[in-house]
Amino acid sequence: MSNPAALGRPYSGKRRLKDLLAQRDNRLCADCNAPDPKWASANIGVFICLKCCGVHRSLGTHISKVLSVTLDEWSDDEIDSMVEVGGNASANSIYEAYLPEGVSKPGPDSGHEERSKFIRSKYEVQEFLKPSLRILSGASKTHSLQPSLSRKIMDSFRSSSSSQNTEGMVEFIGMLKIKIHKGTNLAVRDMLSSDPYVVLTLGHQKVQTGVVKSNLNPVWNEELMLSVPQNYGAIKLQVYDHDTFSADDIMGEAEIDIQPMITSATAFGDAGMFGNMQIGKWLKSHDNALIEDSTVNIVDGKVKQEVSLKLQNVESGELELEIEWIPLDQ
Repeated sequence: MSNPAALGRPYSGKRRLKDLLAQRDNRLCADCNAPDPKWASANIGVFICLKCCGVHRSLGTHISKVLSVTLDEWSDDEIDSMVEVGGNASANSIYEAYLPEGVSKPGPDSGHEERSKFIRSKYEVQEFLKPSLRILSGASKTHSLQPSLSRKIMDSFRSSSSSQNTEGMVEFIGMLKIKIHKGTNLAVRDMLSSDPYVVLTLGHQKVQTGVVKSNLNPVWNEELMLSVPQNYGAIKLQVYDHDTFSADDIMGEAEIDIQPMITSATAFGDAGMFGNMQIGKWLKSHDNALIEDSTVNIVDGKVKQEVSLKLQNVESGELELEIEWIPLDQ
């Protein structure tokens, strides 16, 4: 396949991604052969279904960076990585090159445990690669899977951690897209300002925004994705000041109660069948961080919730974000 960069990218990134997805081998999930995959691992270079997507997320972004083909914004580098690999058939010819006798891929209807075991073996442990091509934590940088594979794949595997093996098997019920809008009047942690970023934690998952340099009123407008486990709790939100030569300083925290959102969303089912309307509410109280009541609404066929938080355990700071529920069948 020709290098799009050499051609000056004659058509848009979304079009390039759509054309790649339209190839025959990319019309089935790379890991379970479910039809019409809507998700992708940008650094591995495969298209995957929603059920496999949940497992990929549990591996951590250092192994698999999951993006929605339709919902997320892709950088040119991420699209270049996908095109460079060439799709599911090309990737599987490497990652499944030495599939042992008696080991079979999960199917579209396989359970989470079977699916998770196969995907971890395939990408995290790399059991099905030719042994000389395996890249484990601390491996020499002279190793590579094959010249045409994205360097991002190499880097992500070199940083993999054996700690991921301790995570339990988790059944996911859906996902949340969380857009971090902005912070206001954040705390000073450097001489006159701070370099803030936001970290969200749900279960074993942890995602974070980029760092905004020297700004107490940062605007991120950055979207983060979290899979929702069956036994979910609150999302833990923390704001940190990035420091180059010392540990990052905490700049406040808050908990986000996602039960009103998920209860309302699951009760209504297919939000696309309804017009714009309010379907739920998270009420402000003395024991939560809400600045005002946060309503759950159906907006243009999607379940969304605007949230304004006053950061806790800090002298000042507020954060504005939006949560969107993504059901398993989307």
